[in-house]
Amino acid sequence: MAGKFFFIDTTRCTACRGCQIACKQYKKHDASKTKQYGTYQNPPDLDGNTFRLVRFSEHPAKVNSMAWYFFTEACRHCLKPACKKKADQIMKDAIIVHDKLGTVLFTKKTKELEKSFKAIKQACPWSIPTWSKKEKQMVKCNMCYDRVEAGLLPACVKACPSGALNFGDEAEMKKLATDHLAAAKKKFGGKGELLDFEDVRALYLITDEQSKYRPVA
Repeated sequence: MAGKFFFIDTTRCTACRGCQIACKQYKKHDASKTKQYGTYQNPPDLDGNTFRLVRFSEHPAKVNSMAWYFFTEACRHCLKPACKKKADQIMKDAIIVHDKLGTVLFTKKTKELEKSFKAIKQACPWSIPTWSKKEKQMVKCNMCYDRVEAGLLPACVKACPSGALNFGDEAEMKKLATDHLAAAKKKFGGKGELLDFEDVRALYLITDEQSKYRPVA
């Protein structure tokens, strides 16, 4: 299983949103028009200008009455991407491809899938694909493959000040993930798990129920 992996330790995320801004800056994306809707999270979801988003979830807690859960959201670059499978069923023409890094790439040919976009978005377990009105095609995180091919870190990882975001070869990232998991369990009374460890290239460490890392509607 060649290619690169992310490891995201949510226990180290401070919600500074450096990753979110670095992604926008590197890709020269505009800010998304939004408004205050009762949370620090903005914009409300991934969109044509936002390929990485720090989610803010607030829940009742025994200490300090409320607790924050921060989750930096982006494409997981699945080993067997459901978006690609669905696109291939609709139009077998290399519209979504895997490159040598393991990156799941949306090519410009996705312009031809506008009418099928909702079906492809729904096929993704995390509803990651978005439609860019400006580019008139499907878009999402591309792992900064141009930076990685040049020996650089993805912009989001480079900007992370706390070590929450990490990037490297599979063996290195999986060892780092299991080491951090062991440390987290000691710190948080046995709580901790790695999400979708064998299925994706973005390995998340969490220390509470998965549902708590999503904003309350």
